Amino acid sequence: MHRARKRFGQHFLHDQEVIDFIIAQLDPRDPTPVIEIGPGKGALTAPLLTRLGKLSVIELDRDLVSHLSSRHTEPGLCIIQADALNFDYRRFAAGDRIRLVGNLPYNISTPLLFHLLAQVECIASMLFMLQLEVVERICATPGSHAYGRLSVMVQSCCRAENLFTIGPESFTPSPKVRSSIIRLTPEAVLRDTIE
Repeated sequence: MHRARKRFGQHFLHDQEVIDFIIAQLDPRDPTPVIEIGPGKGALTAPLLTRLGKLSVIELDRDLVSHLSSRHTEPGLCIIQADALNFDYRRFAAGDRIRLVGNLPYNISTPLLFHLLAQVECIASMLFMLQLEVVERICATPGSHAYGRLSVMVQSCCRAENLFTIGPESFTPSPKVRSSIIRLTPEAVLRDTIE
């Protein structure tokens, strides 16, 4: 059995209600490819694959890649062992757009968001579980205590929606903070929808 590694910021989601909520946010009729970042033990992976039929996952931890490979042999699953902080999402998208989903490790969430914003033109949507404090900073209004660089960077190119707050008991091991699910929709995608 894999134990969470502190250096990777691992907290494994196990709350079925939260899993079902996340899965329900992804429209299976949308043909846009989906990448799950940091699948961990696969709590979201199996239901995502069932709902979508095809899924790519990016996982850095070799032990978890091995676990996922042995547990999920479905032809629609592509497991990529890579660091999400260095991954070339543009190249993966190959001129199209991709949807991103994941329970992101707290210790890399802000740098990962900046990495993704630098490639936002290839992203159709992002649905992430993040530390509540980070979500509050992303969604903060100008002049508020939480408003800062992260708020400006994300809001300059995405619509941010705080969807659902989750307590520590939904994870193993339990983090010392609360979490929240956020949806980020790039403005270019919103413009294309209106046109």
